[in-house]
Amino acid sequence: MMIFKKAIPRRTFLRGIGTTLALPLLDGMIPAFASALDTTKPAVRMTFVYVPNGVIMDKWAPATEGAAFELTPILEPLAPFRDRLLILSGLDNKEAWGLPGIDVTGEHPRASAAFLTGVHVDSRARELRAGISVDQIIAQEFKKHTQLASLELGIESAEILGACDGGCSYSNTICWRNATTPLPMENQPRAVFERLFGTSDSTNPAERLARIQKQASILDSVTKGATRLMAGLGVSDRNKVSQYLEAVRDIERRIQMAEEQSARELPTLQRPAGIPDTFTEHIKLMVDLQVLAYQCDLTRVSTFQIGHESSTRAYLEIGIADPHHPLTHHQGDPEKIAKTLKINILHAQMFAYFLEKMRSTPDGDGSLLDHSMIVYGSGLSDGNKHIPVNLPILLVGGGSGQIKGGRHIRYPKDTPLMNLYLTLMDKLGVPVERFGDSNGTLNLLSV
Repeated sequence: MMIFKKAIPRRTFLRGIGTTLALPLLDGMIPAFASALDTTKPAVRMTFVYVPNGVIMDKWAPATEGAAFELTPILEPLAPFRDRLLILSGLDNKEAWGLPGIDVTGEHPRASAAFLTGVHVDSRARELRAGISVDQIIAQEFKKHTQLASLELGIESAEILGACDGGCSYSNTICWRNATTPLPMENQPRAVFERLFGTSDSTNPAERLARIQKQASILDSVTKGATRLMAGLGVSDRNKVSQYLEAVRDIERRIQMAEEQSARELPTLQRPAGIPDTFTEHIKLMVDLQVLAYQCDLTRVSTFQIGHESSTRAYLEIGIADPHHPLTHHQGDPEKIAKTLKINILHAQMFAYFLEKMRSTPDGDGSLLDHSMIVYGSGLSDGNKHIPVNLPILLVGGGSGQIKGGRHIRYPKDTPLMNLYLTLMDKLGVPVERFGDSNGTLNLLSV
């Protein structure tokens, strides 16, 4: 005879005007003998985080393989996650190389376009053509279980043009729905927030705008439903719901503050949403939205493009007024190398912020980090010479017990990056015989 706890449907929502608020996984949603049911196994999340323009490689790769490696300056911010960390050296994406006598420009667009597709692109061609990206292959399977198939986030606007080697459309995204359809990376916090929590019952944009202008929290419209729900929960679940609702309110407050600041500082521009003043504030807000989407199982697949290839962002908050891309073409200049290194470390610090949010968010019998696989890396290793081999790649997260961290693995020469993605898809139950230029799987990832 099976005995169950008081059951709450896994897909429980709090509904309000123009709002549908999904709930995180609660104890009351799990049967007493959950291990016997496949439907209660932890969902595995898959994330790809992209950093532009390569890194200073001699400050990235540890000298020692195996578990006894020492963290390098760029990886030092990830010290709290050492036991979850796989540093994967020697992986190549040769489809990002230029073809002699044909591809005379476009090293950066090729690097970003090939990173998740393993497909060579010609940035000078009249029509866009790449290949379906690995995140979208996974999303096609995972969308059966979630409201959103995938989430594509970025920090820089897709509208920013400039020195893209003739291939801005390739540089501005790393995601491709199919060979001819690039997916935009959303950098507006309000747009992401509304996609996750707003306008589900109404398509009237005037209603949404009126609520934004009144600065009314979406939580105001679900207060009664939340109160009724909380009354029937145990202490642990009440705490989880309270923390979750407070996180939603905090994010909405930060978005409203950014919108107010944008309106004051740029009164002549028509902007659909505000963006925080600094890079770190912006990326933390976007990361918090990403974690909320995972927490309430709105999606299980996401990509995060920290910057476009050829990005010319200046990082004033760490004292760097020079644009990023020119700094990476340092030609051995110690001052430029030092500044590029500071940017690489800042990116790693922001990645550590994401990992900490994932680790501190409960999910079933563990945390979101326990039940995730997260790839962090760049489409170039040496940005000075535009080299797409021996890429800087990390794999973090437990994968629900499928990944053993705390190691530096160096793969043989000519090992395709796509072999990693083939391996991850297999672990996610999305078997694919071949992907890009793959020629096998990476057995060393196993526990």
